[in-house]
Amino acid sequence: MAKHGEPEKAYKNLEFLNSPDARTIRLLAEYLEPLRRMRRNRIQDTIVFFGSARLKSREDALQEKQEVIDAIHRSGKGSTPRALLDQLQRAEQMVETSRYYEDAVELARLLSEWSLTLDKHRFVICSGGGPGIMEAANRGAHLAGAKSIGLNISLPFEQFSNPYIPPELNFEFHYFFMRKFWFVYPAKALVVFPGGFGTMDELMEILTLVQTEKLRKKVFIVLYGADFWKRVINFDELARFHVISQGDLRLFKTCNTPKEAFNYLRRKLTDRYLTK
Repeated sequence: MAKHGEPEKAYKNLEFLNSPDARTIRLLAEYLEPLRRMRRNRIQDTIVFFGSARLKSREDALQEKQEVIDAIHRSGKGSTPRALLDQLQRAEQMVETSRYYEDAVELARLLSEWSLTLDKHRFVICSGGGPGIMEAANRGAHLAGAKSIGLNISLPFEQFSNPYIPPELNFEFHYFFMRKFWFVYPAKALVVFPGGFGTMDELMEILTLVQTEKLRKKVFIVLYGADFWKRVINFDELARFHVISQGDLRLFKTCNTPKEAFNYLRRKLTDRYLTK
């Protein structure tokens, strides 16, 4: 703090640094500060997991379902309120989709264990740092005894750091596009689990970068869960309408089990980046 009567240095002036006039400084900070930490931790490259923040572990989903069932029992012997029936239906759906959370944990564990046999700084698991599939990815790495990265972002809802990210690799972003840069820049592979607007946005942006060859490196993309992706996005129809080429369908691989996805990524990453 400046002494009384002395002017304050610009780089210590928080009012200025948080003003619109200093936006470019804040943007640069969200590039340079993560770069410094990545270098200090010797991160060479990453495998990024995307997916819904709303998906739950099987344990949490079953607990939520039981709580709804208990509420229905407490409502008496008369007709069950419609709101409780809707909650039960949603809880049952969450139990069904919890398999994606569990599969993400397993896949991240397998990839992390493999990574540790190579070099603990290669193919590090990276997520968006929050709950749901992001938590599952960091949790799987944690179970393997490996470090992982969380690229969190400040949001008015949903987003908080999950407990499986080491402090030195737990990041908090303000700007979406700087966060996206750090998803893509060190990535050698991408695994996309079922998700909503954010997941679709991230998937389509990276597919576009790969399609237009804006990425000089090879990034292997896995869409996890054929049933979900076939119902949500009909890529074959996009090709049939000639808004993408038939060859664009080879930009990604659809997998249905952790073992299938692991074997595919291990083979591709080995052939591309580990075989001299």
